[in-house]
Amino acid sequence: MNAKRARESGGNLFAAAGLEQDAPHPLPDRLRPRELSEVVAQDHILGPDGALTRMLETRTLGSLIFWGPPGTGKTTVARLLADATEMHFEQISAVFSGVADLKRAFDAARQRREMGKGTLLFVDEVHRFNRAQQDSFLPVMEDGTVVLVGATTENPSFELNAALLSRARVLVFHSLDGNAIEKLFAHAEEVEGKKLPLDAEARAVLVRMADGDGRAALTLAEEVWRAARKDEIFNATQLQDILQRRAPIYDKSADGHYNLISALHKAVRGSDPDAALYYLARMLDAGEDPLFLARRVVRMAVEDIGLADPQALLIANAAKDAYDFLGSPEGELAIAQAVIYVATAPKSNAAYMAFGAAKRVAKESGSLLPPKHILNAPTRLMQDEGYGAGYEYDHDAPEAFSGQDYFPESLGRQTFYDPPERGFEREIRKRLDYWAKLRRERAGK
Repeated sequence: MNAKRARESGGNLFAAAGLEQDAPHPLPDRLRPRELSEVVAQDHILGPDGALTRMLETRTLGSLIFWGPPGTGKTTVARLLADATEMHFEQISAVFSGVADLKRAFDAARQRREMGKGTLLFVDEVHRFNRAQQDSFLPVMEDGTVVLVGATTENPSFELNAALLSRARVLVFHSLDGNAIEKLFAHAEEVEGKKLPLDAEARAVLVRMADGDGRAALTLAEEVWRAARKDEIFNATQLQDILQRRAPIYDKSADGHYNLISALHKAVRGSDPDAALYYLARMLDAGEDPLFLARRVVRMAVEDIGLADPQALLIANAAKDAYDFLGSPEGELAIAQAVIYVATAPKSNAAYMAFGAAKRVAKESGSLLPPKHILNAPTRLMQDEGYGAGYEYDHDAPEAFSGQDYFPESLGRQTFYDPPERGFEREIRKRLDYWAKLRRERAGK
């Protein structure tokens, strides 16, 4: 068959020659599930009581947003949904598509609709479309021209238009756990007709290397089979040398960045130095800027420790300076030391809460004049107006405490700072209670 006849038959030259079918396909593609029941690790949406299972029971499908890490089955599920609902499956990627591509897809969907055929439009990386492009989906979603299934690895709340989100249901895809990865390996071994050439420890390492990504797991398995010589069995060290270790899933500008820094901060707040060091190590290993981490540790010292241990801020600041002076990798130890210190320090957010409360009151109360007795009176007019009259110099008062009121008269006395009975703030609490007692006595109460 020549090229012209191949074109006339609706195929391309390579398909006509049978070469496309003979071309090798990667293992993840060959093992792609053919039915929804074969998808692993997403029972919360595909199990007997799952959201998609319930939708399919009604034979109707609304627009959906699939949110989850790479390699969790988002594309596969979308394709199988189209099969299950007898809709035409159309796939585009926001990375490579523009307005013209969207218009062609919408026009083709309208023509199918006129012939009684629905279209499931799968948009990969949908968050990469700008706001105007996202808005272009709204009319075709509303009139039923397409059922949109968008896939994203980013938090839809931040990356997608509110109008788009209001017309679609968000379903969360979970990373594959160790058992799910093991199921994939077992299926691959069954299909390939041979075991992975790994000892038990190396197999466990390979599971961890997959990092919850099913596609990556099968790609790694295929690489292991390619690398193994006849009757060769790899141990964990050999496996890591052969694969050169897969980089952690971590995007410094996306969810991975915010998830891990949040985890580090909460581990410190929860007084768990081991978990805090783990997240610090993960971020450093993934290439996070150590100075960013050092700045965050300073923030932890002021937000979650405050005056319960005033040394925490000094040590966090010193770690930042030490890294600035030493650089990597030596300076990273100073950051780790600061993380251990703040994680094990007594915790208090009293200063943080007090400052927030003071800001709210200051904003709500407006420009109130301080009491005149604490205002300076550099001019005769101000003296005549009573500025500075009755001010008591605290150092001249017994115990260097006059007990005067310093709030604006119309506002009245406020209490913002409430130190707990922890760490150094226990001593501060004693001082505040003592001064409150003196204030009452000197006010004649």
